[in-house]
Amino acid sequence: MNTATTQRPVIADTRFKWRGADADGIRRSGTLIASDAGSARAMLKRSNLFITELTAQGAAPSPKARVTEVTLFTRQLASLLRAGLPLAPALDLLAQAQSSNRQGMPRIVGALARDITGGLRFSAALQRHPVQFNALYCQLVEVGEAAGALPAVLARIAEDRERAAAQRAKVRAALTYPAAILLLAMAITAALLVWVVPTFKQIFDGFGAKLPAPTQFVLALSSGAARWSVPVFIMSFALGSAATFLLRRSEAARIRFARLSLRMPVVGPLLSTLCAARWSRALGTLLSAGTPLADAFDSLTHATGNAFFDRATSEIATRLRRGERLAAAMRAERCFPPEVVQPVAVAEESGALDTMLIDVASLADRQVDEKIGTLASLCEPLVIVVLGALVGGLVIAMYLPIIQLGNVV
Repeated sequence: MNTATTQRPVIADTRFKWRGADADGIRRSGTLIASDAGSARAMLKRSNLFITELTAQGAAPSPKARVTEVTLFTRQLASLLRAGLPLAPALDLLAQAQSSNRQGMPRIVGALARDITGGLRFSAALQRHPVQFNALYCQLVEVGEAAGALPAVLARIAEDRERAAAQRAKVRAALTYPAAILLLAMAITAALLVWVVPTFKQIFDGFGAKLPAPTQFVLALSSGAARWSVPVFIMSFALGSAATFLLRRSEAARIRFARLSLRMPVVGPLLSTLCAARWSRALGTLLSAGTPLADAFDSLTHATGNAFFDRATSEIATRLRRGERLAAAMRAERCFPPEVVQPVAVAEESGALDTMLIDVASLADRQVDEKIGTLASLCEPLVIVVLGALVGGLVIAMYLPIIQLGNVV
């Protein structure tokens, strides 16, 4: 790729304030973002607006786009290219069709169209937006351009992103439901300890008899909750904020947290298999597109979304440059499941590494789906048991003295 062309400065968009009238003569005004005044007037003209005043308000903030918007753009662009539309007109069409005020993804697509018209390759234009298009995305597009198979490559990228999004949604749903129910149970228990149990304590003080051990334990918890709930909440909030700040600023902290998440019971094996599936599919896709093995690892630094796996990727690349085999390097990092490493070792001998990696990723995806289904089926009875133990145990402890008093009478 031409480095000088890639490093061409990015032209920032400008925010414009406009006044005018629509086709019915009604006065209108507003703001929009465009690359220049001519583009702004053309955008407003397409909306059937007659402009009387257009004023630049300074540089616009950098555009942002959600993951789903990038995936939709990839799918739509692949469809337009397959239909025979040239790249630059296809980008212009998508930029105009997605939004009239050029916010978010439409601004990015418009910038891509301008870069393509200005002579940049599509992969180089994508590299100007690293937040939306990572190294793997750009590498695959570059390979597709070189091979003349850009529509097929874009369609494959869209499929992989859609598959990854579906897996993330399944994992999030499987983990969010039990976590939410457990947090609700803890909140209910805390509310009972702080506001309800003290009322029972006033009744128990009038009995003049020794309370059962479970009741004494609950009363002690209630006293401690009333005294320490606010300091504990403040401390928990401070620790959470500090941990979030540390994870954002420290690479070592992110790696430790990612490694700890992979060692958690139940959840750890699921995340490990999911990361291995993403890694295998990304590497297999690059190799099948014609990327050399040593060069492919430059685009895998953030393919899994797990900092521990990303560090392992860098270590594997270093080992490969020293002459080690891929399977041996993967085994040495101790983060890939054996069912992933063993097929890779066989594929290296047979020379079908790209195909084997895609097959391993498909198998791992099925294992992830099975584990998610098992986790979801186990979580519901587990949540019911925990919720019943917390609330039911608290209620029994509170009514036990009253039952004993009734037996005495």
